[in-house]
Amino acid sequence: MSRPTRRLVIAVRADPVICGHSGEARNLAEVALTRGFDDVRLLTWPIPTLQAAGLPLKPLDRLLPYSPGITVERPESVGDYRVPDGRHLAGLTGRLVELLSEPVPTVCLSMYLVPHTQVINDAVTAARAAGFGPQVHTIAKAVGSDVTNVIRNCLREGRFGAATVLLTTFLASDEVVAVSEYTRDEIIASAEEVDAHCGTRFAEQCRQRVTVSYPPIDASAFLGLEDKAVDDALTRRGLERGKYVLFLSRVARAKGIYDLVIAFGQMRAREDVKLVIAGTGPALEHVQAMAKEDDRIVFLTDVDDDEKPLLMAGCAAYALPTKPEPDFVETFGIALAEKALAGGGPIVTTLTGGTGEAVGDAAIIVEAGDIGALADALDRVVLDMPDAQKRDLETRARAHAMQFDRGAVFDGLFKPL
Repeated sequence: MSRPTRRLVIAVRADPVICGHSGEARNLAEVALTRGFDDVRLLTWPIPTLQAAGLPLKPLDRLLPYSPGITVERPESVGDYRVPDGRHLAGLTGRLVELLSEPVPTVCLSMYLVPHTQVINDAVTAARAAGFGPQVHTIAKAVGSDVTNVIRNCLREGRFGAATVLLTTFLASDEVVAVSEYTRDEIIASAEEVDAHCGTRFAEQCRQRVTVSYPPIDASAFLGLEDKAVDDALTRRGLERGKYVLFLSRVARAKGIYDLVIAFGQMRAREDVKLVIAGTGPALEHVQAMAKEDDRIVFLTDVDDDEKPLLMAGCAAYALPTKPEPDFVETFGIALAEKALAGGGPIVTTLTGGTGEAVGDAAIIVEAGDIGALADALDRVVLDMPDAQKRDLETRARAHAMQFDRGAVFDGLFKPL
């Protein structure tokens, strides 16, 4: 086999993890094959490790295949039980050093600073120290959890040392990117707080260097859906077009799922539509227990990537009443942009974090945590909104979301290379 001429390595929590950023990695990898990269690798975790972590996972037997030229690598851990932590990091880092030892120009992109940027930084340092002379360019992309879960928790707990390590790791990359303008602002605000406590100068560097690259979406998977395909998918699920409100996301408190279930119980339209909750997550069992006496609430825990756009296109409304929580803030809202591309009923959401960037002016907005307003908004969409207004919202939402198509996002992110 001939040696590749240009390589892209993405360190990320890839499939089967249910996470918008695993989809980001897939979409960037697919576009890379059309942009001069002839060897694309996703460096990720063994599936048993993901299962043991308790992460929400897609059905393993229905994962979409990657195109030829994309290799998913899941290095095994290094060391035995006497190394209680870090064994898998050693496996990821070691494999990347092996790739960097080859004389192939390589771009390394990390999604989630903890721990993937650390893996790339350590591998590049080791490859250089070993004398391999890697031809490598590094990009670190900060996603929501990096700020809302890691940095903010460090600051709340007064663990400035850990926050300092994370910001140093981030800024050590050749390019530093945020997933939204909101995330960029949060990074700078966090850096200012660390600077005030430690006398560092992270905020100035972040203001100068951090750019924004929105999540890439395969728009073609959501556009031009055939009516028959939508209707067939709904029939298989016992649903009717325009007769259900859809929640399709991670089932967690921060996504507003409790608010939505309570609001549905108050809706005038509950006899006209079902509530479909599609997804898994830490709150699933509790929400199922809440709804066990309500036969108008349907749970779908096995929706795959092919079925997702069909369910979105057939709904009366798509509801994501996300709300800020100490461990999570919606820093963009990939599912909102996907829904905008798929069409169907209007989007009902909140202006939490970066959701406004995802939906523009083409969604029905309610105050986060206002259950009465959520019920009223859904009733208005289902019972009172004229079809012409629904079509206008659908058209404007799709036009706004086209900027997130994976080709355009890839070209913006990799333009300097």
